[in-house]
Amino acid sequence: MNRLTVVKECAKVLTLADIARLAGVSESTASRALRDNPVINAATRQKVQQIAAAHQFKVNATARSLRTQKSHTIAVIILFDAKTQQTITDPFLLDILGVIADELTRQGYDMLLSTSKTTDKDWRSYYFDSKRADGLIVIGQGEHDERVLQLADAAVPFVVWGAADSDETYPVIGSDNRQGAKLAVEHLLKQGCKRVAFLGDIRHTEIEMRYLGYQDALSQAGLQLEPKLQLNTDFTAQDAYIKTQQVLFNELSSSAGSLDAIFAASDAIAMGAMKALLEYGVQIPQQLAIVGFDDIAMSAYCTPSLSTVKQDTQAGGKLLVSTLLQRIAGKTVPSAQLPVRLLCRQSSLRLL
Repeated sequence: MNRLTVVKECAKVLTLADIARLAGVSESTASRALRDNPVINAATRQKVQQIAAAHQFKVNATARSLRTQKSHTIAVIILFDAKTQQTITDPFLLDILGVIADELTRQGYDMLLSTSKTTDKDWRSYYFDSKRADGLIVIGQGEHDERVLQLADAAVPFVVWGAADSDETYPVIGSDNRQGAKLAVEHLLKQGCKRVAFLGDIRHTEIEMRYLGYQDALSQAGLQLEPKLQLNTDFTAQDAYIKTQQVLFNELSSSAGSLDAIFAASDAIAMGAMKALLEYGVQIPQQLAIVGFDDIAMSAYCTPSLSTVKQDTQAGGKLLVSTLLQRIAGKTVPSAQLPVRLLCRQSSLRLL
């Protein structure tokens, strides 16, 4: 290319076609390279990006959207029960949202974050018909939220983080909640515990599966289920703290035998209950052992450190994005259940 050609190229506003020509690649390859799509090899990506930077070229997102009829945005909706005190600052939610955001960026998409408390009731109209988003990721199924079923009927691309059900016609990515709970309660029983309370709101599908795992372990051990030890608890530490004071303190010296363990459906619930018990003078785990669920970052650093069931949020967030992008491409993708691990820490280890 001679000096005159270079001057002419610099004097005009370059298009994607110009960048592709200068790099010696197709427009589609140049577009993917500028989005840092790993489908394009690293050398080509670097070459295209260097040419774009040298010419101060930026992708015109508006023009691209008009041309492709796509927003290149994925909406992520967090389902909250209207009565819950849970917020977007919940540590587990922040963890998986971070993975989703990173993976969407890597794939060339923006993320639009909403909660069910603020979004329109007609998700198809609000997100798809208005071209706000090309697809939806729904975190949680709430109390069997009807809007999720409406999305399935509308045949639009979406995926849910939650608990899979054989009757569902849409892909659900989630952890093996039932097996995780069973592992947790079996561990408590092996520590010599006999009366294990369950804390969580079983109106939510994931928590319902954890309650079934709790039942499985008790039944397998030949222990009777005590309905009064199933405590309907919100997702927050605050609610668990209050409910533990109101209900479980009475069971610590029950005529049926002292309460000696808690399986909490989340780490936040476990920590709220643990705070109330420690303030009451209960020794953990000597008098009462506790296991949570999630393995949020602070669970390893509280005192005593919290035994918990670890969910693989890294694998889960990436699989949510991968599944949705395949759905957008018109592919049929099955639900998937990720394995979990029991992490035994100070809050439950009596037999040392």
